[in-house]
Amino acid sequence: MTNKKKESSISRRKFIGQAGMAAAAFTIVPRFVLGGKGHVAPSDTVYIAGIGAGGKGTSDLTGFAKSPNARIAFLCDVDDRQIVESKKNFPSAKIYKDFRIMLDKEAKGIDAVSVSTPDHTHAVAAVAAMQRKKHVYVQKPLTYTIHEARTLTEAAKKYQVVTQMGNQYASADHVRRAKEMVDAGLIGDVTAVKTWTNRPVWPQGIPTPKGKFEIPKELDWDLWLGPAPYIDYNPAYLPFNWRGWWPFGTGALGDMACHIMDAPFRILPIDYPTEVECSTSTAWSGFFQEADYADSCPASSIIHLKFPRKDGKGDIQFTWMDGGLLPQRPAELLPDENLGDTDGGYILEGTKGKLMGNYNLAPVLLPTKRMKDSLPSPTIPRIAGAEAGHYTQWVEACIKGYGKMQLSSPFEYAGPMTEAILMGNLALRAYAMKDDKGKHIGRKKLLWDAKNMKITNFDAANQFVKREYRAGWSL
Repeated sequence: MTNKKKESSISRRKFIGQAGMAAAAFTIVPRFVLGGKGHVAPSDTVYIAGIGAGGKGTSDLTGFAKSPNARIAFLCDVDDRQIVESKKNFPSAKIYKDFRIMLDKEAKGIDAVSVSTPDHTHAVAAVAAMQRKKHVYVQKPLTYTIHEARTLTEAAKKYQVVTQMGNQYASADHVRRAKEMVDAGLIGDVTAVKTWTNRPVWPQGIPTPKGKFEIPKELDWDLWLGPAPYIDYNPAYLPFNWRGWWPFGTGALGDMACHIMDAPFRILPIDYPTEVECSTSTAWSGFFQEADYADSCPASSIIHLKFPRKDGKGDIQFTWMDGGLLPQRPAELLPDENLGDTDGGYILEGTKGKLMGNYNLAPVLLPTKRMKDSLPSPTIPRIAGAEAGHYTQWVEACIKGYGKMQLSSPFEYAGPMTEAILMGNLALRAYAMKDDKGKHIGRKKLLWDAKNMKITNFDAANQFVKREYRAGWSL
């Protein structure tokens, strides 16, 4: 990379000529000296370490590898079963299980880090990388808690590293087209937003799993837990269903809101909400006996947030629905026309009309016959390769350096959006709280002081803003 010191760049890249030629005096060697057409100079190569190399990490790493400037140099995963495909894809990569050891031992050989672990480990891995001045790409949701999101946003600026959250559809054309249509005034000033998803498609609203199980020999369970409180291994959590458990995941919101709510956040003049309230589905056992499962995210929920518009034109009422719940069909939508798509959708309600879309659904004006009207010409630059470009633009930005290139989802944008999204989970967890007599105490509207990251009218809920970390895993 061009911003590396000469000595470390030359020794690490090992591109000095075999005969001790005078090329050792150069930081950047012309491509025609090093190789033929398509050859990438070592100084233009980003050496990437993948923390979490299985599951979503597998596709993330192959996404970076689409750039000729990326080299997947290190793979880190706590489960040997999950890393098999990435080892085949990148046979020359060095393997680690503990990212802390990897970052300490290989600091000079790493330019950038991709974090694709379960949600509860995102922040500790990302902060550890940024403290070592490594560029970071972190899967959505950016963090597990609101406090972590604020920490990562501030750390990106402090350490001046290139950042990107892994909501890859933020680089697709659809969100840009939606913004162009709203910016052109086609629906007026937006006053309300409806968003929804079919998630979860994994178990939620269920009892905490019990029983004693032998830890698979391929898995380092203690490393998998990372900053989370220690509990016994249970196969109910791995490799995917951790999403529905509060100690590790962030539920339907964490999985899909960073996709579905991205367009409203990118389009509208909002950042932090001032109020949140919610309701959830209720599990029942016996004869109308309520069963609350404290460790499991709810099977379905409705969350209402209020956002002051930053342009001073009032508030925006924002609704999220999951678990298959749907908003009422707009009167402008014909009976046989689809409401969003299989994964969910969003509707922006304005003073002059409505706009419907989703992260992988082209935006349409309602009624849809309005799409035959004169529409604005494209004004926002598109990302080459769309979703794939979300990966390669980050690689390109790492080469250019901090502040030299605009990205689709840098932490300065993704951090505040993640904070707002996780306000929904804070409300869900507060909603389930009971007093010592078993009476619900959290079923109220929560008032939020975003600057100080604090609920001002129900202090007990503030325990969910920040969390405790196991020894050795703090930010």
